[in-house]
Amino acid sequence: MIIAPSILSADFSRLGSEIEMVNSSAAGLFHLDIMDGMFVPNISYGFPVMEAIKKIAAKPLDVHLMVMDPDRYLERFRDAGASWISVHYEACTHLHRSIQLLKKLEVKAGVALNPHTPVHLLEDILDDLDFVLIMSVNPGFGGQRFIERSLEKVRRLKSMILERNAKTLIEVDGGVDTGNAPLLKQAGVDILVAGNTVFRSADPVKTISDLAVCQEAPGTVK
Repeated sequence: MIIAPSILSADFSRLGSEIEMVNSSAAGLFHLDIMDGMFVPNISYGFPVMEAIKKIAAKPLDVHLMVMDPDRYLERFRDAGASWISVHYEACTHLHRSIQLLKKLEVKAGVALNPHTPVHLLEDILDDLDFVLIMSVNPGFGGQRFIERSLEKVRRLKSMILERNAKTLIEVDGGVDTGNAPLLKQAGVDILVAGNTVFRSADPVKTISDLAVCQEAPGTVK
């Protein structure tokens, strides 16, 4: 399991130390949530903070764009250090064009889905995607409760991927903790985004390791 700690939950008064903690952990990615105050009712951080993180980060930056008309910024986010970029299905009028632009920029191309957006809408573009980000909370704020229906959504998406023999990875963001991580793994998730679970932990490095090696829940049926 790839763990991507969400920097939105980090202590920004000691951001350098938080980045170094993730560097020393079993995490595989840094997850950066970019919010514009229009697509979601919150504003996070932009290019200056991201560029500062990139200078310290020893692992790839996974940038989740919660912004309207993301095509305007894709090249600049790539130049600021993004290796993975996801755009929202709900924010892209011409989604195929957006994905092709990401491919041209030579970054991992992903599409994020809000909780109300069904996975079957990706049928015609799934083979073009490096990953799909399933939002298991409503985007915009950290610390929300995991939406249980997300598990079935992941299962449906995994079935679509297997039917096409695609290599698309599944990422889940929102309310992830050591309790639901085994269920998400069993459902077919490849990448877990964890914010408060990591950065509010007494031992965040151990928490990241626990998430990375989580075992499937006993008694579950595949």
